[in-house]
Amino acid sequence: MKRRAVVTGIGCVTPIGTTPDDFASGLYAGRIGVGRLTVFDASHYPVQIAAEVHDWDLSAVGENPAQWRNCPRQTTFAIGAGLQAAQQAGLADARIESSRFGVYLGCGEPFEDFTAFTQAVHDTQSSERPFLEHALRIFDPDTEREYEPDMPAMHLARMLHAGGPVANCVSACVSSTQAIGEASRMIQFDEADVMLCGGAHSTINPFGVTGFQRLSALSTRNDDPQGAVRPFDADRDGFVIGEGAAVFIVEELEHARLRGAEILGEITGYGSAQDAYRITDTHPEGRGAATAMRRALQNADLVPEQISYINAHGTGTPLNDRVETLAIKQAFGPQAYRIPVSSTKSMLGHATTACGAIELAVCLLSLKSGVIPPTMNYESPDPECDLDYVPKQPREVSCRHLLSNNVAFGGQNAALVVSRYDESSSATVQVRWAA
Repeated sequence: MKRRAVVTGIGCVTPIGTTPDDFASGLYAGRIGVGRLTVFDASHYPVQIAAEVHDWDLSAVGENPAQWRNCPRQTTFAIGAGLQAAQQAGLADARIESSRFGVYLGCGEPFEDFTAFTQAVHDTQSSERPFLEHALRIFDPDTEREYEPDMPAMHLARMLHAGGPVANCVSACVSSTQAIGEASRMIQFDEADVMLCGGAHSTINPFGVTGFQRLSALSTRNDDPQGAVRPFDADRDGFVIGEGAAVFIVEELEHARLRGAEILGEITGYGSAQDAYRITDTHPEGRGAATAMRRALQNADLVPEQISYINAHGTGTPLNDRVETLAIKQAFGPQAYRIPVSSTKSMLGHATTACGAIELAVCLLSLKSGVIPPTMNYESPDPECDLDYVPKQPREVSCRHLLSNNVAFGGQNAALVVSRYDESSSATVQVRWAA
C-alpha cells in the first residue's frame, strides 16, 4: 500500500503576509501586494511595478540578518519560510532520524546586484581600475557560491540536520510544484519519513524585469499598480513580477501521528507533463496542462466531481489565461463550469519558481478555513474565459479536495491535489526514530 504524505507545517513569506496567519488574512481581504518598484531604481524602465516583500527580515525567525547579508533575497525568504514550517510542525522536539529527513525545494537562478558594476562601467573613462575594483567586489568568490539556486536547500538541510535526500528543482514556473510532488513521492515510496519542501524566488532585479518585458509578458499599467494584474479579464495585458516563498513539512502519516503532530492536509495527487511544443508559448490546446491535471486526479484516485476548487496558474497574460481555461475544460469536462477557479496572482504577482508553493499554501489555508480566495480585478468577462473565477470576493466552499495548477516557459506543466485529512484509510509503515 502506498504510504500517505501529510502536511504538518506551513511557512510563507509573501507580498501580502509574512506568516501563514497574515497571509490568510491578506488573501481573504483581497489585499493586493503590487506597488511601485523599490528594490532598484526603475524610473527609466518601461515596467516600474512589482509585488515586493516589504518590512521583513530574518530577525522575525530568530536569525541575525547581518549573517545573511551576502545572500540573495530568495535565500532569506526560503530560510524564513522553512523555519516557520519547522516550528509549526514541532520539529525541535521531534527525534527524527537524520538520514530519513530530506529537503526538496524549487528555487530559481538569482541575479547578483549589478548596480555598482553598471555604475562602474559608466564611470570608467581613461582608467580601467574603477571597473575592476567594482567587478572584484561583486564577484567575490566567498559570496559567489551563495548565488547558486541550490543554496537555500543546502542551508536549510544544515540548519535542520536533514541528512536524507536533498535537491533543488529548476523548471521555471513549475519548479516548486514539482519539488513538492517529488518530495511527496519520496514519502509515499519509503525513501524518507519527513521532507521539507516548497520554493522561493525573486526576479525583481534589472535583468528579470528587462527580460520578461522584452518577452512582452509584463503588464505596463505603471499608473495603476493595484489594478495591473487582471487574470481572465478581457482587458488583461500581462503579469506583474512577484517574489516570496512557501515551505512545508510533509511527512508520512503514521510518523506524524506517533509524534502527535497536527495534520493540516494531505498531498494526495501529483501530475506532470510536457507540451513538447515551444519554449515560450503554451500549446494552443492546453495539451500538457490538461494531461498534468488528469494525472494528478488519477494519482489521487479522484474524479472531477470531487474537486471543490482550482487554484489556477492565472498569470494575466492573454495567452496563458485563454489556454488554461481550455485545459481545465479538457481535464474536467462539464464539471469545469461547476468548480470555482481563482488566481491569487491577482494579489501576489507572479513569484516565478515559488508560485506553485505559495499557491499550495493558499489551498491548505482554504482547507482549514472553508473559504476560497477571489480573483481580484476581474471586471470585464472574456468570452474565451468563461468559467467561475470567483470575482473580487472570497467565497465559503465545502473544501474536501483542491487542485493547484501551474504551467511554465519551456512547456512544463504540473498539478497537485491536496485533501482534507481523512482517518478512514490506514497506512503501512515502519517508522524510524533517532536513537
